[in-house]
Amino acid sequence: MQRRIVSLWLPRLPTDRLIRRQGSAWWDKALAVTAETGNRIVISAVTQIAETSGIAPGMTLADARAVLPDLLTLPSDGRADAAMMERLARWCGAYTPWVSLDGLDGLWLDVTGCAHLRGGEQALLDDLLDRLGGYGFAVRGALADTPGGAWAFARCGENRRVIPRGQAKEALASLPVAALRLDPETLSKLFRLGLRRIGDLYAVPRISLANRFRLEVVQRLDQALGRTAEPIAPRSHERPFRVRIAFPEPIVLASDIAEALKLLLQRLCMRLRQEQYGCRRLEFQCHRVDGNTQRLTIGTARPMRDPKQLARLFAEHLGQLDPAFGFEALVLAAEGVEPLGATQEVILVGADLADAASGENGTAPLIDRLGNRLGFERVQKLLPVASYLPERAYRAVSASEAGVPANISVDGASAAASSTPIASWPLDKPRPARLLRRPERIETISLLPPGEPGMPPAVFLWRRIRHKVRAAEGPERLTPEWWRGDAGWAKGARDYWRVEDDIGRRFWLYREGPLRAGVPVAWFLHGLFA
Repeated sequence: MQRRIVSLWLPRLPTDRLIRRQGSAWWDKALAVTAETGNRIVISAVTQIAETSGIAPGMTLADARAVLPDLLTLPSDGRADAAMMERLARWCGAYTPWVSLDGLDGLWLDVTGCAHLRGGEQALLDDLLDRLGGYGFAVRGALADTPGGAWAFARCGENRRVIPRGQAKEALASLPVAALRLDPETLSKLFRLGLRRIGDLYAVPRISLANRFRLEVVQRLDQALGRTAEPIAPRSHERPFRVRIAFPEPIVLASDIAEALKLLLQRLCMRLRQEQYGCRRLEFQCHRVDGNTQRLTIGTARPMRDPKQLARLFAEHLGQLDPAFGFEALVLAAEGVEPLGATQEVILVGADLADAASGENGTAPLIDRLGNRLGFERVQKLLPVASYLPERAYRAVSASEAGVPANISVDGASAAASSTPIASWPLDKPRPARLLRRPERIETISLLPPGEPGMPPAVFLWRRIRHKVRAAEGPERLTPEWWRGDAGWAKGARDYWRVEDDIGRRFWLYREGPLRAGVPVAWFLHGLFA
């Protein structure tokens, strides 16, 4: 199939972007965008009103002020212009998935096989230009078999021109040679020889053109006529897992949007299942009739391809969409995918069902819902680390992480020997569900003389609340890790106790200090059990 290419040119993009940002207040103002060139400030873009007043790109700012003293000027912002071109390229994705940037003020669209969806090539081009013009952009466009041919008419020829298939040579003959994208020096040489039109080059032998002007003129001419291939690369790699649906009439109702999303999820998950992949991140793009594109993004804790569960994750966010006059196209893309093999679906009963619900697969749906609502970085799980110190015996990571690196850093440093993750939590050493950031000093009343080892306090006061100890278990002696030099353990070993007060609350207490008769010891509360 012969290619069909659309070339778009936005000659006033910098000023159009500024006017769109400021609104109607600047529509009737003479505006120019300036840029520094060497030690001069020159005009790089102007509005139609400023051009009518005699201001043109390339003039110095001083000359422009002399012509129009009340000219409004703003410095150029290349990043903002590039971001606007990226947005326009994404918007053009509603016409074709193959969109490429053409410099700083142009776009190429490969519409091969897409024109019939818009009523034909002329209808597609007119609709594209009318919409961009309605959004406040000065734009020209043309459609041809080759990128060079479309570029020539968009920049130097008749606007909205559709060159029929195979007729590029006749159509381009009347255009100036500047339409071949040649450098100024080559154009000057061609003018001196009287070669001002592309048709003038047809009669010149190719060997003569190549010898006098190197291969640039021959190459550009062949590209425009389709004799030499000129591939255009899309602005980004085409997403392998992407589905799209367009509507003959825009949809507005939330129920219609939800049903269309379910259909897209079924199509996408079917492709994922065939390729044995699961998605970790999905983007739902909604293209409105006014050109605005709204997006919803969800993530999952593990690779997934269940359309019903993914639809539940999207359901909480569909209310954020504002259809206004309606959505004309919906796109669903899997931005992050991971291998996911075939799964055996079985019926679980009894103990097997309970084990599955309490395992990793049972908690993943909950993590997905909390992560999409609160942010996955706020939903964390604790992993055990081989360390004797309670505050170092765990590490908090995002609950969506599938695995843990072999080396876990502690306090920003690698601890390959002492902080290697272990397989599971130690069952013979119970630890509290909540560990205080810093142990808190408590006042105690003991039935034994101060410093007498072997007994926990009978009563302790913590945060102005008195707790009477009903039961106790311990002690468990923990010694500091001498190779760390931790200031919090400078006083040496600690004896930990698990105590329960008279109303059933359980605490993790420890004492520190030398256990000698007559020497008082300090008691601290380090954690609370569930």
